[in-house]
Amino acid sequence: MTTTRPSGAALVGRLVVSSLLATIVAIAMLPVAAATGFRARRLYAAATTRLARAILRVWGVQLRVHPPGGFPQSQVVYISNHSSTIDLFALVALGLPNTRFFLSGFLQKFVPLAVLARLMGTFFTVPQSRPDDRRRIFSRACETLRRSGESVYLSPEGERVTTGEIGPFNKGAFHLATSLGTPIVPLYFVIPPEIDPGKGYDIGAGVVDIYIKPAIDTSAWRVGDVVRNKERVRELFAAWHRQARPVRRVGWPDTAGVQTVSAEVR
Repeated sequence: MTTTRPSGAALVGRLVVSSLLATIVAIAMLPVAAATGFRARRLYAAATTRLARAILRVWGVQLRVHPPGGFPQSQVVYISNHSSTIDLFALVALGLPNTRFFLSGFLQKFVPLAVLARLMGTFFTVPQSRPDDRRRIFSRACETLRRSGESVYLSPEGERVTTGEIGPFNKGAFHLATSLGTPIVPLYFVIPPEIDPGKGYDIGAGVVDIYIKPAIDTSAWRVGDVVRNKERVRELFAAWHRQARPVRRVGWPDTAGVQTVSAEVR
């Protein structure tokens, strides 16, 4: 397969265009947010979804969602594997219904991203080395979500895992789902190695397949079983990962019955 990653001037050009788009949208959204009392979170999220799709289009990345229209409308906790810089833009581009995100506080150093994420009601986390602060962040997030009935996304791996395997899972997502009593909806990402920048930014043009897996019922979960439950869910991801390896080598599945997320806002 021919590698389609940009380099040199093409890479710099796409980075500049992406940064300009994010900056323009962030600046444009501030007066809108002020005029709406910073309370129109869904409006800000819709604008950021359009931005994410535009940035993916700049890089030539297309998303295929299996099955189409498979996102639940009720409150759930979304989780996914996390191996690439592409993931963040792809997740926002999906337009998950009425969903907030957990993001690393480290990302706030990118000011346009920080502005848009805060307008969307993002929960910013701190490193695992600060367990007391993490517990307070998750506790406040749980109360917010219980009141609002919103869904939430967070990565149980915590950071991008570029080893080619599913990394260890943190407990946060499973504590949250247990406390809320809401189902977990796993999203499994398949990113061709030819376009995957890992922790870098040299994103190649191509197709990312996103599989919406069956919801996992957490209604009978107990806090004391969090470690066991997270390991059981991690094994599901590991099994999907093993199954996906032949697909990575030989090509992509048929596109019949698949929703394609591209330039159009759906």
